[in-house]
Amino acid sequence: MKRLVPLGLPLLAALALPINGTARAQDVDAVFDFIPAGGRTLLEKLRAGGLPESLSAAIAGPGADVAAWQETLETARAEAPAIAALDSWEADTLAHYLAWRAPFDAGGGLPRDGRDLSLQLCQSCHIITVVVTQDRTREAWLGTMNSPSHVEIEMSDAERQLLADYLVLNAAIPIDLVPPELRAGGASY
Repeated sequence: MKRLVPLGLPLLAALALPINGTARAQDVDAVFDFIPAGGRTLLEKLRAGGLPESLSAAIAGPGADVAAWQETLETARAEAPAIAALDSWEADTLAHYLAWRAPFDAGGGLPRDGRDLSLQLCQSCHIITVVVTQDRTREAWLGTMNSPSHVEIEMSDAERQLLADYLVLNAAIPIDLVPPELRAGGASY
């Protein structure tokens, strides 16, 4: 079952944002609020609420696969209300992020997540709607990312894998949940 993304804050009209690069980050975030949070954002919110020591140690320790991270997060639910508040999509998104990105210093800057990658890299050629409304398998996403027109995009293999996992879990957003100003267009190449 795919995630149905509720619209949060009222969206700013994309055309109303300043073109000269002076738009504030929160204005840009508000425009793309319909796209689910990625693992970096979820982990930053958890850190703000206080990570349990067991989760901090796991993040700094040896890497683990998705299933191990899901189990670690499930165990940590009892220790932290913020973790208990994660829905199943958020927990899965965070587990995939940690599987591809950990270990790292849980208190330091966090590496990009799938949402960051899609907004930073996919939008260089496409309106984001072209990407986030597609319902595709992991293999299909990886096939596109490894095609001649996409392979030159500067991403590590781990980032490609992470982006594919993020899109499988969080894309297929129904078009009626996309702000009208972001529905038009398509590939710009």
